[in-house]
Amino acid sequence: MNVMVIGSGGREHALAWKIAQSPLVKKVYGAPGNPGIDALEKGICVNVAIDDFDLLSTYAEIESISLIVVGPEAPLAEGIVDTLGKRGFAVFGPSKAAAQLEASKSFAKAFMERHKIPTAAYHVFDDAQGALDFLKTAAFPLVIKADGLAAGKGVSVVYTLSEAEEAVRAAMLENVFDDAGARIVIEDYLEGEEASILALCDGKNFKTLATSQDHKPALDGDKGPNTGGMGAYSPAPVVSDALMEVIRRDILAPSVAGMAAEGNPYRGILYAGLMITAEGPKVIEFNVRFGDPETQAILPRMTSDIVPLLQSCCDGSLAAHDIAYSPSPCVSVVMASGGYPGAYAKGKAITGIANAETIDGVTVFMAGVRQQGDTLLTAGGRVLNVTATAPTHEEAVRKAYAAVERIHFEGVQYRSDIGKKAYQHLTENE
Repeated sequence: MNVMVIGSGGREHALAWKIAQSPLVKKVYGAPGNPGIDALEKGICVNVAIDDFDLLSTYAEIESISLIVVGPEAPLAEGIVDTLGKRGFAVFGPSKAAAQLEASKSFAKAFMERHKIPTAAYHVFDDAQGALDFLKTAAFPLVIKADGLAAGKGVSVVYTLSEAEEAVRAAMLENVFDDAGARIVIEDYLEGEEASILALCDGKNFKTLATSQDHKPALDGDKGPNTGGMGAYSPAPVVSDALMEVIRRDILAPSVAGMAAEGNPYRGILYAGLMITAEGPKVIEFNVRFGDPETQAILPRMTSDIVPLLQSCCDGSLAAHDIAYSPSPCVSVVMASGGYPGAYAKGKAITGIANAETIDGVTVFMAGVRQQGDTLLTAGGRVLNVTATAPTHEEAVRKAYAAVERIHFEGVQYRSDIGKKAYQHLTENE
């Protein structure tokens, strides 16, 4: 069979890499893909935009595509599953209606309130003055979120009134997030440690993937502005087996059941970004696609063939499948362009990837990369995901950073503490 992966980032490279390992698969098409996908033995990239549903459908017909896997959130929010599904394709991902869980923060918060899913208390504002008036009597810290899709950058944690007012004005008056910030959600700050829980869903059933933890802030020690994610590791020791049962019972089960009850059965991947608080796990946000960079840390550990799992979410047969993992931890470090998540330069030559991959257990997933002749050039904020598996967390971290040191491009920036949060939990559990 032939499979098409829609998107061009590190997540899509990791998905294509894993899909290509399946004996069921003849070719993996990246649309538009990236040089990493194109370099796979089964990989082929097609120059078509992720929002050109007609052209995607034409390519899928011509190339006899049996399964389409949607990577980014934007085409899901725009209804790609509905459109291509009506044309007879099996498409992995939620419908446009179900994708509102990520496309609208206010929709997701109201959904969680209706179904008693634990999350932070919140208020929704459609006008800046109302939000500014609310802040005058609010208790800090708070979290201010653009309601719509903002590429992971529409969230501000604010500790003072002046910071909060600045965040509201930026979103609602200065339109720094375009239309995504026309409405905002202001919610209570949750204290604790974050964890990412991803679950495959077929509309009725769900199965959780291996735990992982993302690192959103740009700088070491969780300092600096929020980004799309600066690295991840799997498993996440903060999530014990007992805690996972609570997450399944109190968050995932009512989410899947609630979407079905409201006439929007959820199919695809449901990503619950959680804060593990003293009162238990609470939802920070829902995403409706594979996490980036969590996927890059989870898939190298998966020993099951991913293709039947993806297919089962489309045809409702997920309950018949199990998912197996290697016990070896995985760490993925993002190498980003200088200035990210703010303004950054593109077109910087990248060297050393092949050398880095000579380290046992290391795979480099390409994200913001384009190819010009034989040269790889930076083409985005997050450029590479340098990923390593090893028998222990410490060794995986060491290997990942040894590989990072072999890769070079002008202005490169990365966090030096990815994966190190795991040490404290592992030490406590010994």
